[in-house]
Amino acid sequence: MRHWALAAAPLALTLLAATGCESTSTSDAGAKPTAAPSSTPVARVCAKPAAGPAKAPAGAVTVDPAVVGDLVAKTKSNPPNTTFWLRPGKHRLDPDRYAQVIPKEGNRYLGAPGAVFDGGKKNQYAFGGSARDVTIRHLTVQRFVAPPDEGVVNHDSADGWVIEHATIQDNSGAGLMAGARQQVRANCLRDNGQYGMNAYKAGGRISGLVVEGNEIVGNNTDDWERRREGCGCTGGIKFWAVNGADVRGNWVHDNRGTGLWADTNNNDFRIENNVLEANDGAALIYETSYNAVIRNNTIRRNNWVEGRREAERGDNFPFATVYLSESGGEPRVRARTDKIEIYRNVLENNWSGITLWENADRFCNSPANTSSGDCTLLVRDTDRCAQPAIAKPPLYADCRWKTQRVDIHDNRFVLDKSVVKCTEKCDRMAVLANYGTYPDWSPYQGEKVAEAITRRQHNRWHDNVYLGPWKFVAYDPSRVLTSGKWQGTPYQQDAGSTFRARAGG
Repeated sequence: MRHWALAAAPLALTLLAATGCESTSTSDAGAKPTAAPSSTPVARVCAKPAAGPAKAPAGAVTVDPAVVGDLVAKTKSNPPNTTFWLRPGKHRLDPDRYAQVIPKEGNRYLGAPGAVFDGGKKNQYAFGGSARDVTIRHLTVQRFVAPPDEGVVNHDSADGWVIEHATIQDNSGAGLMAGARQQVRANCLRDNGQYGMNAYKAGGRISGLVVEGNEIVGNNTDDWERRREGCGCTGGIKFWAVNGADVRGNWVHDNRGTGLWADTNNNDFRIENNVLEANDGAALIYETSYNAVIRNNTIRRNNWVEGRREAERGDNFPFATVYLSESGGEPRVRARTDKIEIYRNVLENNWSGITLWENADRFCNSPANTSSGDCTLLVRDTDRCAQPAIAKPPLYADCRWKTQRVDIHDNRFVLDKSVVKCTEKCDRMAVLANYGTYPDWSPYQGEKVAEAITRRQHNRWHDNVYLGPWKFVAYDPSRVLTSGKWQGTPYQQDAGSTFRARAGG
């Protein structure tokens, strides 16, 4: 949400080396960063998707594109754990908007070269139901019209699905939903109306999600943030209440809005070896969530559209390409790390860098909590977060999501304003909060949260390399600092970092 709102076996991926950038190379997390050619791969899946089997595998049921509804009928008439081979051609459903395939447990759907499952802009869903451990490979799924916030593939967020080498494109809503233990590998998630994937499960959390080697491009074609201003309802991928996710080796680019957005009680993410570029909004938002490692990513040319728009409106907030909003490390929430660690990334010519933010008015039971009805992972009963108990330990700390224990090190930040085509407000690195005012019973009024996030919550930059005219914001948007003041008392940030005023070296 925006800062002002009240608010499957190992897979051999087809990867080509990224070009035109530099990265940080270190032998260990504490070493001094040095420039080196980037080894971050790009998953160029959409241009040349891997071909499916040209002949039906032994024992597979063949599906005929000439027979409308053949896939639905044969799924119904065959037992669980059946393999279906879709012949080349356009496969269609009956023209009822609710017509869809309801797989049985363990079913496998394999597309031949040229097999397309087409919703004809009439059917809402392609694959739904609650069956577990369904596999979809080598199939193009297109032109379905799921409603907003709903998805076309795995519509009901069943568990254990594997989606590989598929092209999911030109659908309304989300290309696919996600369930627990879902594996999404080497797919082209392209030009869908709202999300490439919406990792959301009604009434529950998602665990053990793998998103690897996909190309996620051009999503949010319906421009939902403009249609529902401030909705926070778009992204190449949106994650909700996911506990344990590996997001690696993806190419997330040219989405209308945010590239990757984790929103509300996500935990234990590893976001690594991705290329995030040319998204209209931030490359990555990690919001009201916990414990993550963000490393070895190439992040370039993001947030030019949204950052410039807000600057032209006169907004002084440091909109950034990596935005942590009320998110931090929490040792009491079990994960592979107990902090948010951001290291060995290259951020090049984005609209600003990394912003750590807390909305002082956003906490459990506050009308300003845009995650309506949700509370932190430390408090089960939201109603407990009220006066007088919220004003004292432990609820004073536990009723709010906190940006804390964030460790930003051994990154390379490059900014050439002539490339970004900006003169100001595109050059910020920031840690800040607003002045708490709302509601009138809030124990967080005044400068309490700004003081905490800036000085007491163990948020650190250190051992980074800066190339270009970087500025720094601390405490609130009005405090714009030089690197010297940023490093000095009282902020004492970026110990061991180096600064060069001109990019290009």
